[in-house]
Amino acid sequence: MHALLALEDGRIFEGESFGAAGTCVGEICFNTSMTGYQEVLTDPSYRGQIVAMTYPLIGNYGTNDADAESRSPHVRGFVVEEVSEIASNWRSESSLQDYLRHWKIPGAQGIDTRALTRHLRTRGAMKACLTSEGLSGEEAIQRAVEGEGVIGMDYVREVTTPSTYEWEAAEQNAPPIRHRVVAYDYGIKENILRRLRQNGFGVTVVPAATTAAEVLALKPDGVFLSNGPGDPSALDYAHEAVQGLMGQTPIFGICLGHQVLGFAFGGRTFKLKFGHRGGNQPVKDLTTGKVAITAQNHGFAVDAASLPNEIEVTHINLNDGTVEGMRHRELPIFSVQYHPEAAPGPHDASYFFADFARLIEDARD
Repeated sequence: MHALLALEDGRIFEGESFGAAGTCVGEICFNTSMTGYQEVLTDPSYRGQIVAMTYPLIGNYGTNDADAESRSPHVRGFVVEEVSEIASNWRSESSLQDYLRHWKIPGAQGIDTRALTRHLRTRGAMKACLTSEGLSGEEAIQRAVEGEGVIGMDYVREVTTPSTYEWEAAEQNAPPIRHRVVAYDYGIKENILRRLRQNGFGVTVVPAATTAAEVLALKPDGVFLSNGPGDPSALDYAHEAVQGLMGQTPIFGICLGHQVLGFAFGGRTFKLKFGHRGGNQPVKDLTTGKVAITAQNHGFAVDAASLPNEIEVTHINLNDGTVEGMRHRELPIFSVQYHPEAAPGPHDASYFFADFARLIEDARD
């Protein structure tokens, strides 16, 4: 079945439909990871987006329930150069094609993802329409123009938990709980919860709109701010809650949580031209001079010039100099823009969970 990918600036790519038939509209972005396509599909941070993988062959190891980062996929559509016809892995439970069909997510293969990526790097992120329903190029472009993007959108309310819950580790050899923390679910990934538990944290997960007073009533040893989708400037309720927690408890933020913290500090964010998405982003720790290869998935960045003097920028992206980490000079608060739990091969950034534990211990002392 023929598939059409139309960008809002008029560029059209043609390919073959796979997964579910249908039409979707969202911001088109690219991910440079060579593996981990199921983690990409199920990352809530991709809510509202069509994702194109730059690696040319996708689907070769199938899909399975254990590798999902949430209960269901969140991408609007999925674009690849070539889908593997064979899923060759002993852990595979279904093919990528069947997986997308089951979740009713349109996909397209045979797309020139190299040309698409070069176009997005040159022109910047934009809205797109992916369709297998016989729309003309002009109709698909118009759908893209009229569709929802990401700027100004609060997708967090669509992905957050509806109620508070205690997260239980599936592993039988989890260490004893040393600290109890509250984790804000802005679109939290399963592996973040897993890594918190592996580092001795008992985790209570709360909805994104939970107030500071409600969190403090739980008497946590610390508060974690998770990743999530959409525009961080649209989350006034989150900014207000985190402001109310500052000075009351240690805080650690990742990705969207890092950006929310930037607003709580009195700063602001800006839209990146085409975002940072993939497992090969170089980040420099300004306090040690060390460089880590990191996994990232974000389209906005904290504006360093907007931060007050009491906030120190601790990490920068070596590709474009944007803020990748920050900390409060006096309060026990720090954050990183990237994903220390993702470990796309290197484990360079995994130490942050242990740092959070030490921060809590130091604050307690």
